[in-house]
Amino acid sequence: MRMPSPFDAVTTYFHAKDGNRPFLMRQAFAEGVQLEMVVKTEAISFPSTARGLVEIEEVLVRRIATDFENVYSFGLAQPTEVDRRRFSCPWLVAMSARADGALRVGVGRYDWQFSPDLKCLVEKLLITIDVMQVLPASELDRIMSWITSLPYPWCQPDEVVRTMPRIEELAPVERYLKEARLNPPSAD
Repeated sequence: MRMPSPFDAVTTYFHAKDGNRPFLMRQAFAEGVQLEMVVKTEAISFPSTARGLVEIEEVLVRRIATDFENVYSFGLAQPTEVDRRRFSCPWLVAMSARADGALRVGVGRYDWQFSPDLKCLVEKLLITIDVMQVLPASELDRIMSWITSLPYPWCQPDEVVRTMPRIEELAPVERYLKEARLNPPSAD
């Protein structure tokens, strides 16, 4: 049997959050997990902190599923065994609002800390939302065709940029991803 890894924990997080499966969070996060969020945009709001598995499930799974659908999140670098305690990577998300169909396409950074034991559960997560662009509902087909063509849930910034639709509102996302490609996060 293979030992759990940071790759497993983060992949499980993506499937839990995007698929509205809060029960999966228990396979990725420690009971006393701490969440911190730094939101640098007015296009979306989240609480700045949450503590414990129940709060994390509420903030990162149930609340997102209440407000959004068609949620796809991607890690833009994959953790290895070297990252067993800490891992940082840029991310991409696309989703549509349930209320009016408006799309959100955003990028930022995850900073993960994992338990030192063999379970390798997330003990702390810092999510930084650097850019979140709002696009009209009329762009749903273009955005979702692009997003669903990417390898889920892991892909490279180059692939995201290369296949990205040329829509003016996506320019800040593209700039961020080009910068992420030139300056990949280092292991702490």
